[in-house]
Amino acid sequence: MKLLEERILSDGKIYEGNVLKVDSFLNHQLDVKLLSEIGAELKRLYGNCGITKILTIEASGIGVGCMVAQFFDCPLLFAKKTKTINIKGDVYHSCVESFTHQCVYDVIVSKDFLKSEDTVLIVDDFLAKGNALNGLIDIVNQSGARLAGCGIAIEKAFQGGGDALRQKGIRVESMAIIEQMDSGTGEIIFGTRN
Repeated sequence: MKLLEERILSDGKIYEGNVLKVDSFLNHQLDVKLLSEIGAELKRLYGNCGITKILTIEASGIGVGCMVAQFFDCPLLFAKKTKTINIKGDVYHSCVESFTHQCVYDVIVSKDFLKSEDTVLIVDDFLAKGNALNGLIDIVNQSGARLAGCGIAIEKAFQGGGDALRQKGIRVESMAIIEQMDSGTGEIIFGTRN
């Protein structure tokens, strides 16, 4: 998605440790027009899959997920990183190691909101090693719902998560795929979708 690539080049910042900071438009301050374009593209790619639920993880995936859910005219469901007193009843849960936060979360989704008759599109802002997506896929599998695939804003292909998921037969569509980035030079090299 050329629009997203251009925005990464103009406003993204690369830090040591393979960190790409895009908080000025994607995961802290949100460019709603850009998110709408991402939603429209994911609708084009997955529009014939019978999606009944969009699933993401708090907090950075929620902005992307809201726009995608609007295009699919279905609910957005997000996995919570902590169980709160207002979640009653049974939950699906999975452990997720966060690349950005360098910690492990036990993420949960209420069984009230994810059923075996659902067809799920998982969305997130980033795909690096695939830990968050693997946790969400585990939750979908626990529910008995059908996974249509994953829609990602930015995939850091050099970290291997996308390739590992695709090798398992999971459909992954990324709006921008970064093959290489260099914190010293600021250079970013994009790849293409298959």
